[in-house]
Amino acid sequence: MSSRQASSSSFAEAFEAARHKLGHLTFEDADLGEENSSASSSPALSSTDSEGPVSSVESLFGTPLSLASPLSTPVNPVSPSGEPNVADNFAFAFDIDGVLIRGGRPIPEAIEAMKVLNGENEFGIQVYVYQDPRVCSWGALTSSRPYIFLTNGGGKFETERCLDLSRQLEIDVSPGQFICGHTPMREFANRYGTVLVVGGEGEKCREVAEGYGFRDVITPGDILKANAATAPFRQLTKSEHENSRDLLADGGCLNDIVVEAVFVFADSRDWASDLQIMLDIAQSKGGRLETRSETFNEGPPIYFSHNDVLWSSSHEHARLGMGALRRMVETVFEDTSGGRKLRTHAFGKPQVSTFEFATRLLQQWRAAQHGLAESEPPATVYFVGDTPESDIRGTNAMNERSEHTEWYSILVKTGVYQAGTEPKYKPKKLVDTVLNAVNHGIRREMSKLGSRKSTGGRLLPLDDAALKALAEGRTPNFATRAGPFSDP
Repeated sequence: MSSRQASSSSFAEAFEAARHKLGHLTFEDADLGEENSSASSSPALSSTDSEGPVSSVESLFGTPLSLASPLSTPVNPVSPSGEPNVADNFAFAFDIDGVLIRGGRPIPEAIEAMKVLNGENEFGIQVYVYQDPRVCSWGALTSSRPYIFLTNGGGKFETERCLDLSRQLEIDVSPGQFICGHTPMREFANRYGTVLVVGGEGEKCREVAEGYGFRDVITPGDILKANAATAPFRQLTKSEHENSRDLLADGGCLNDIVVEAVFVFADSRDWASDLQIMLDIAQSKGGRLETRSETFNEGPPIYFSHNDVLWSSSHEHARLGMGALRRMVETVFEDTSGGRKLRTHAFGKPQVSTFEFATRLLQQWRAAQHGLAESEPPATVYFVGDTPESDIRGTNAMNERSEHTEWYSILVKTGVYQAGTEPKYKPKKLVDTVLNAVNHGIRREMSKLGSRKSTGGRLLPLDDAALKALAEGRTPNFATRAGPFSDP
């Protein structure tokens, strides 16, 4: 077995063990109040009336937040002697769409950025990477060091997404290293019986949900097959009709079926019919199909895998995403229920719990790979995103929460953000591409290292101009002389 395979395998096993532990946690449901749906609120999710990233006593993903938040003493800036020059006191986190990938194709600078992280830089160091929440968290890009991806996107098995990303970025990604938007939904598989799963291509999201352990999964197509009048202007294709399940096969009727929860796994392919069916269930008596509540507060909970209103595709302008559908469901519910409010829930950015989960995974990986205490997170995490409302907002919120790790937000111009506009949530740094972001982060860290009087024999020789630029918040133009990171 190669060193890459051995490393990836051990990390994947540890990752799955951590996921297994998460499945046995007990959660306290929040009181939604009499004006809201009877849906229970998971503390790791953002709710409709939350103004900022979710902050709760416990995270869906694991331990109390006092443990999830980075708590550590400073760690060595580079790997121990005898190992390659691997910077283990800082890491990178990346969004995918609009940062690394656009319209299914890699942004040209993304592949070059991966090479820089893997050691092809002026300092000869390899960097831990972890990639966004819809996007990703990873570790160092090197044959013996695994990395983690965390993305709001979904609609496929994690294994499929890993194959796609491996091909696009020309790196190896293991399923144990990848977390997509709907991955946390697996923790609900034992909580609910019959669930409605919305979104994605064909039957794929049903298959993913069943793979997670959900016992009875129905789709909008199943309901339309049983009663075509549910959405009068939507006609199933021959293939959709054949693949949808017959809910009336046992001689019953639709109102014998009680939906206990609705999960939007991926972006809807037919907003009108999905909206109608979700509203019907939200306004039902306890989730029972084809019933209508008199009080409009008896419906089951509705979960969205993320809350991005816009996302970056191959089109020149950002396209509507799942967050837009969420707002439509809530708005139309209010308009058709006499002003009643509907509270729905969302995973993903900008919820702080997503970033805390990524932090814990990175800590576990560091412990496994370098023998560092699991409580030791990196001193700095550079999060590179393209959406101010989720990427930058969430990173800045995490930075405020974190006690010992600096979460440094970098906004790129290759995605949702429109160059020349003033973002509502301001990044620490605005750059053109992910390659610029990576170079900025590495140079900033090396400047810090060079400004120290003593670094245990690993002093980076920088000139006075470089140190002055750092002090002023600018990326230095480096003038380096021979040193530990220089070629002989």
